[in-house]
Amino acid sequence: MASNDEGGIVKSDIKDGHAALTICNPARRNAVSLVMWKQIAEHVRRADQDTSIHLITLRGHAGTFVSGADISEFAENRGNLDRAKTYEASNSAAFAALRDATTPTLALIEGFCFGGGIGLAAACDLRLAASSATFAVPAAKLGLAYPVDGVRDLVRLIGPGATKKLFFTADPIAADVALRIGFLEDMVESDALDEAANHLITTILSRAPLTQRAAKSAIAAALEPGREEIARQDAEACFASEDYAEGWQAFLDKRKPTFSGR
Repeated sequence: MASNDEGGIVKSDIKDGHAALTICNPARRNAVSLVMWKQIAEHVRRADQDTSIHLITLRGHAGTFVSGADISEFAENRGNLDRAKTYEASNSAAFAALRDATTPTLALIEGFCFGGGIGLAAACDLRLAASSATFAVPAAKLGLAYPVDGVRDLVRLIGPGATKKLFFTADPIAADVALRIGFLEDMVESDALDEAANHLITTILSRAPLTQRAAKSAIAAALEPGREEIARQDAEACFASEDYAEGWQAFLDKRKPTFSGR
């Protein structure tokens, strides 16, 4: 499935329980246009509602993740306060779709991960990057503000001090620094990214989806008081599921379990 627009395209390829989203705007190093922000949110929500999909990945086309928002359309879409608010809402909707998805989400990062790319990656559950990737929040070079929810995601990952340094300096950091400060879960050599990504994807897809969902709910509840009831319900769903019976029976049978998400 794909949606097209002159400002770029966000592709969604679904196979074997995996929804692979690809951000494509090569003429602008995968800068995200207003239409593309909306496409990201739409694709993520649709994938999350499909019970056959157990993993959503986000990647950029042709060796670059996201170079930021598409500045060429700022005059039209962010030229005054009202337009800027509308544009920011589209950013926040894309971040929220990834953050709130019950399905695990994984960002696969190479090349530039700037501005809105940082926000998209931070909203995902996991981040795997090539060692040649670079990361930056250049808002202070443009005089704009970043959505509060996007800043919150970043603070949760790397803390207030590291977040302030990224914003105050607007300077890029290398992948090894992003790993050290906690933005990344893992980093591999650039020529090993595909292999590492495929291994991680295969591993996640082989595990029990309801357990992963319950884990996401429990972690969210640990970070945000008031979500305990949802976490409790998701935990109870695991014990009432076919997958739970399959899991312990496979262990007794000394075989690999086959999970269905039911």
